[in-house]
Amino acid sequence: QVQLVESGGGSVQVGESLILSCEASGGAFSSLGMGWFRQAPGKDREFVAAISWRVSDTYYSDSVKGRFAISRDNAKNTAYLQMNDLKPEDTAVYYCAAAVDTYTFAPDLYDYWGQGTQVTVSS
Repeated sequence: QVQLVESGGGSVQVGESLILSCEASGGAFSSLGMGWFRQAPGKDREFVAAISWRVSDTYYSDSVKGRFAISRDNAKNTAYLQMNDLKPEDTAVYYCAAAVDTYTFAPDLYDYWGQGTQVTVSS
């Protein structure tokens, strides 16, 4: 059973940056695809970014492409989401997720989820 714990959320101003971390335990992290999703109040959970176990393969939603960067350090069992040039519409609870044998934009294909971390962007 894989456990995921997110950290790094907070309140920032428009244009500022944050880095989110997702530490995994209880499984073979280097074989898992990792994804970041977000959910704003009253909205469905939205795909943000994903990275394969090979590290070099990444995938982003159009809304964050060019501003956010997903990465992972398999030696530390940790995935990251670097968020730059933050906008009010980025305000949401951010979740990391882990998938066995895939990395994808589809939340239903992820096997494990963290509890989420709040990101609030004010103008």
